[in-house]
Amino acid sequence: MTTTSTAAAPAGARVRVQKFGTFLSGMIMPNISAFIAWGLITALFIPTGWVGFDGPVEAWRWAGSPILGGGEFEGTNYVGLVGPIITYLLPLLIAYTGGKMVYDTRGGVIGAVVAMGVIIGASGTIMFLGAMICGPAAAWILKQVDKIWAGKVKAGFEMLVDNFSAGILGFILAMASFWLLAPVVKWFADLLGGAVGFLTESGLIPLASIIVEPAKVLFLNNAINHGVFTPLGVEQVAEQGKSLLFLVEANPGPGAGLLLAITVFGVGAARATAPGAFIIQFLGGIHEVYFPYVLAKPILLLAMIGGGATGVLTNVIFQSGLRAPASPGSIFAVLISTANDSYLGVILSVVLSAAVTFLIASVILRASRKRDLEAADASFAAAIAQTEANKGKSSSVLSGLAGAAAAGTISNIVFACDAGMGSSAMGATVLRKKLKDAGVTGVTVTNKAIANLDGTADLVITQQELTERAKQKEPKAVHVSVDNFMASPAYDEVVATVADRQKAKK
Repeated sequence: MTTTSTAAAPAGARVRVQKFGTFLSGMIMPNISAFIAWGLITALFIPTGWVGFDGPVEAWRWAGSPILGGGEFEGTNYVGLVGPIITYLLPLLIAYTGGKMVYDTRGGVIGAVVAMGVIIGASGTIMFLGAMICGPAAAWILKQVDKIWAGKVKAGFEMLVDNFSAGILGFILAMASFWLLAPVVKWFADLLGGAVGFLTESGLIPLASIIVEPAKVLFLNNAINHGVFTPLGVEQVAEQGKSLLFLVEANPGPGAGLLLAITVFGVGAARATAPGAFIIQFLGGIHEVYFPYVLAKPILLLAMIGGGATGVLTNVIFQSGLRAPASPGSIFAVLISTANDSYLGVILSVVLSAAVTFLIASVILRASRKRDLEAADASFAAAIAQTEANKGKSSSVLSGLAGAAAAGTISNIVFACDAGMGSSAMGATVLRKKLKDAGVTGVTVTNKAIANLDGTADLVITQQELTERAKQKEPKAVHVSVDNFMASPAYDEVVATVADRQKAKK
């Protein structure tokens, strides 16, 4: 049984795009810590870094054997890590992750092996694109091959067949990726990199905000940032020491400007929740908290586009950028990843983008303030009347939950979002506290990526734009969609229903 507290998210092309984008970002996001580690190494030891080639900080290794004697300490600079990490480690991690998403560890291993073929075959090009193709593709092929003799292998020979089939297939696919795929991917990567370079050098890259900002509020933010800008940005860092692409989507300025404008000029619940959302978005880096405010008044996209383009243009003018992805998109993560010659430009890009968004949003909100107040008052009056007339406070959410609770099935609640990290973790924390305050025990509340829903949830809570995808993954669960993970009346209904059921059992 499924139920939603708002209108169900439309299915179709948008859901398919979200799923594909989530798959791409799913190969990057689990490895963000590796990107950050590489960014810190780069920040210190590339020629334009804080230490550089000739800096005073060195690593030391023993050139002989301390047991057999002989040898001496030999100085070497950590800068030798920069190239191998970006050339081999990061693409192989991506390929392994992509393969594992398709066919567990077995798929991850063959994905990494096959990706090595394209990495070596496209020497001189950073093969993130090749890794994102080879990892899942190799795992899928292995999965199909395994189906051929599934259940037909005699007992005792399973490991032999599994290992040799994967090894032989890995060899064949690695050779194919080396000879056939590498030239094609190298050509496409060079073409794509050249296009991005042209847009950056010509100053046209701010126009990307026309596409990026609307796509973000449709929950394609992780797909855009980690599926597109992160791989391209890392390649620019390898060549130039920094990249502004890391800030095209992740700049916290536009979201901060919007939430500040709503705090000052908004009405009703939006105005009441905006200050808390600002702290979570700007300091915590969870940008999804402002998406519902834009979806509630789509014309605010103009403010987001204006602010986003301003931030990108500022970085173009000052030739500033980051050395590693800012994930999550917190102001702290941004400043930590900023190149040592880019602090002025990066800080201004955040401040100016917030200011422009604030100004445009303020004009929009003030122009519609009277109408919004009337709508808020009418909604509040209707809510009071309904509550007085029906103290049960019935709703589609409550009725659906009541049926599930009567069957004694709500013991595993899952908050699901695109990445399963930021906004869903925040929602899970809010509901846990409400359950604890209500004295409800024996209910597990966790957060997951929608792609990782495994059929074990009794109740799944998602933002309304993502509910349709969640239903496809968890068709037997009760589904509740909310406008805002940070504060939703649906939480109180969930707590009340579960609490009433537990009291009834005593």
